[in-house]
Amino acid sequence: MILALIAAATAVAQPTLLFEVPAKHRLIEGVATDGRTVWVSSVLDGQILKCRKTCAAFAILPKGLHPMGMAWDRTRRRLWIAADCPDLPGIKKCARGALIGLDSSGRLMARHVPVTAAFHPGDVSASAAGVFVSDSQNGSVYRLSDGKSELTYVVTTGVGKSAQGSATDPSGKTLIVADYSQGIMAVDLITGARTILKQPNDRPVRGIDGLTRCGNVYYGIYNGGALQPALVRFTVNGERTTLERPVEGAPLVDPTQLALDGEMIVMVGNAGWEAAGKGSPRTGPTPILAYDPPESCKTRP
Repeated sequence: MILALIAAATAVAQPTLLFEVPAKHRLIEGVATDGRTVWVSSVLDGQILKCRKTCAAFAILPKGLHPMGMAWDRTRRRLWIAADCPDLPGIKKCARGALIGLDSSGRLMARHVPVTAAFHPGDVSASAAGVFVSDSQNGSVYRLSDGKSELTYVVTTGVGKSAQGSATDPSGKTLIVADYSQGIMAVDLITGARTILKQPNDRPVRGIDGLTRCGNVYYGIYNGGALQPALVRFTVNGERTTLERPVEGAPLVDPTQLALDGEMIVMVGNAGWEAAGKGSPRTGPTPILAYDPPESCKTRP
């Protein structure tokens, strides 16, 4: 694995710099990895970059679509991309984005759009249970099942508020979803029952963006604004969750997405949303970081 070379040198408490994306790619949102290659989404120029020690162009999305969150699907051998037209200078508005699937050579293999009036996907995850894509503008979450071309609801429009990252639990029967405004929720994939998880103080966990699972522990990016940006970890016990902040502050400036590579977590340390929103050039490269979690990422029985 690409990250195995740095595992021994990675401190438990702080992430290690894996590589930097050149500043000409002004806004880097999503990250995905297959264990050898790391892909990142360059939003403004509509590109997917393929990175090891350095980055090179891998794919350009269809005209009008810009890559947001991404996920490598080991089961189906696809790179899934939540593609949209975010409200940024230089990007033309659109009514509908798409869930895009690329093969390992960058060839377009799938394009899925739900039968709804609007669709603005921001994040995507994949597991044996399916591909899950979330809409940050209306809170809906969709599922693409094997053998199907239609995206079906996991969380219907208007039930949530701002759906972000997701990850299936070890059984594959429950989807954990980070809703930026409502909190982290558990959705039963069989019954559709939805539960907002509460902390010991009975408060939900708001402000979480990207999400992944390491064994029985979930990791997410907190960038909600009230506190310093942080990598957070939590467990799920029924309707309860316990949240910890293993990494915060520098080098996490504007963190967004994260991905799991075996026993390591890869994340975007400074996406560049503030400068992009102003139409300003980026002043430095985007750091892509690797974090060595204290627990094993293999699911415990």
